[in-house]
Amino acid sequence: MKENDSMSPTKKFFITIGILIALMVVGMLGFIFLEDYTPLDALYMTVITLSTVGFKEVRELSPQGEVFVIFLIILGVISATLVMSTIGQMILEGQIREIFGRRRMDSKIKVLKDHYIIAGFGRVGRQVVDEFVERKVPFVVIEKEEGALDYLNRHDYYYIIGEATEDDSLIAAGIERANALVSTLPSEADNVYLTLTARHINPNLYIIGRADNPGGEKKLMRAGANSVVSPHILGGMRMAMSALRPNVVDFMQMTALGGSGLSIEEVAVPPKCHFSGKSLVQSKIKAEYGITIIGIKKPGKKMQINPPPDAIIEEEDILVLVGSQDQLEKLSSEMS
Repeated sequence: MKENDSMSPTKKFFITIGILIALMVVGMLGFIFLEDYTPLDALYMTVITLSTVGFKEVRELSPQGEVFVIFLIILGVISATLVMSTIGQMILEGQIREIFGRRRMDSKIKVLKDHYIIAGFGRVGRQVVDEFVERKVPFVVIEKEEGALDYLNRHDYYYIIGEATEDDSLIAAGIERANALVSTLPSEADNVYLTLTARHINPNLYIIGRADNPGGEKKLMRAGANSVVSPHILGGMRMAMSALRPNVVDFMQMTALGGSGLSIEEVAVPPKCHFSGKSLVQSKIKAEYGITIIGIKKPGKKMQINPPPDAIIEEEDILVLVGSQDQLEKLSSEMS
């Protein structure tokens, strides 16, 4: 469903239905008080008057009752005309299908758990969505721009229409059940405010913020972001690396995107895992799975890059692995 400055056909439809219901109530009350009808007789007279079918009256009307019926018929005809024209417009614009599609989407979003919320669907947000789709990660986008909503709707992506910085939008996206929030809004102030709002709603949420300069990075970290990414800085660094070490950049890109058949993944070591307490050599992860462990991050400590063979694997460690997708899935499944 798309929101414009003018009133949408969907909104017109519900407003006119509301007017018809109000007329029904007014008509019943009018017949009850003016003609002393029973509620059933008043409902009958209201229905035949608004529908203009011309069935027989319950009994002859008083002069004030006749005046009341005249105005009720005029208002009923106007309201019925509005309803029919609105329904026609909705059919022409596909609004009926969109209403039910939106409702189905909302019901699915309500049961999502451990998903990712992407705030903003600009150039950066679209790249995040493409990567999530590639990896089959559940996500919800919060966006308000009509062009972006058209794209999301065509691809059947889950989305919420609204401002990402508003509580209602975040709650509708399931922030209380989400695994992480990726803030890609173009405004640094909006990213900071969104981080503060999200952290207040869900203190345990993992938040990745977008910054355009070192000052913005500090603000986002103070606001509660767990990680901050600067697309401009990363883009500049990659361009410089492409000029100085093109083969290294090609290797990193192919590995990160899976273009070489290899992928980089991170896996948390669960409790009672049979690898716990073993060194890398003893675990035989490299020998039996063909997977290389290039990093180990222990709780509260910095990442250990290229750990030695005698490095010990412990519960709650995060292992950074390089291997084929099948190998990584097999290892992850057995660790679970």
